Formats: sequence, structure tokens, C-alpha cells
Amino acid sequence: MNFNSKAVSKITGLSFRQIDYWDSTHFIKPSVSEASGYGSVRLYSFNDLIQLRVAKTLMDKGISLQKIRKAITYLKKNMPEIKKPLSDLRFLTDGETIFVLTKDKKTIIDTLRNGQLVFAIALGEIIEGLKGEVSSLQREKKYEVTLRGKKYPVILHPDTEDGGYWIECPSLPGCASQGDTVEEALEMIKDAIKGHLEVSEEQRKVRKAS
Repeated sequence: MNFNSKAVSKITGLSFRQIDYWDSTHFIKPSVSEASGYGSVRLYSFNDLIQLRVAKTLMDKGISLQKIRKAITYLKKNMPEIKKPLSDLRFLTDGETIFVLTKDKKTIIDTLRNGQLVFAIALGEIIEGLKGEVSSLQREKKYEVTLRGKKYPVILHPDTEDGGYWIECPSLPGCASQGDTVEEALEMIKDAIKGHLEVSEEQRKVRKAS
């Protein structure tokens, strides 16, 4: 799956401004598709989501972006086999410095300075949490719209790549529409249902006349 900036913001809790800044400063860039001008879309992978969430978690614990960059620079220099430290390693922090657990698990690397009290950022929990949020974002939702006094069940589908939603009316085959927001999608499906009914009525009249 790929995720645009809107989906990334909703899943990770980062603002659009943070996402854009981290991309433009080469901190965490989208690995699927980069923005290449007006109207283009950034697309992030699930691995990118992990890096973004880990970075946000470190910042929520009091670690500055400058310190995170410094730690990543240290890790890339001293552990070149690790291509993406934020998604491949387990971090500990005391709110002042960043520690990394090695494969040995008995050895902890202090990437910034010597420290004592630490608490862990459980990468496994972050990954499972992200999976749950992605699943929730993907989940279709059922609504009802009323037209000419009759209720029509409709199904709303999120679009994580292009943004917005597409929506269908199962009782009217081929009747579907889309919108940037839930409200817009519901209004658009009303228009689609109206058009579908008008076409069906015309076809009935033609058959009856013939």
C-alpha cells in the first residue's frame, strides 16, 4: 500500500507542515513517489510510516529534531549496514539522549552522550498500532442517503493514494461517484443516484412506447 500526505497525517498524527518540512529537508522523504511540482502527490510506504511515527515518538518524549538527526548521522556512519535506522533499530530515550539496542541486546549505544535512566520505544507496538490505524483508514463505511423520500444504502471507500473517497450505491449497479470529503462524497452520490434514476425512467418510457 501507498499513502499520500493526507493519509500519513491522519495515521501518524503529524501535521502537513511537519511532513512537508521533513521531506524538503531530507529528514524523512517519501520512498514511493516524491512531489515534483504543483499538483503532484507524495506517496509514502508503510516503512516510511514507521520512520515517521518513531521520529514523532522521540520528539513527544522531549528529543529535538536536531538531536534525532545527529543520532541518525552517527548510526549511518558507524552502522552502515543499517539503511533506515528509524525503522530497523530499537530506540531508548530518557528525554535527553537517544540510545540504541544492538543485536547483542546487552550492549546499548548512546548516540549522543552518557545517560542513566531510560525508557523504551517499542518498535513492535508502533508497527502493530500503525497496522491497526491503516486498517481503520481503509475500512469501508456504510451510510444512507434520501432522495425523493426513499432511502438508498451507500458504501464509502477511502482512497489512500489519491486522497478523498469514492462511493457507490449497491442497489443501483454502476452508480458511483467520489469526493474530497465524506460530506462531498455523500452529496455527489445523491446526484449520481438522481441521474441514474432519470436515465432508468427514460429507458422505461422508450421500452413502453416501443
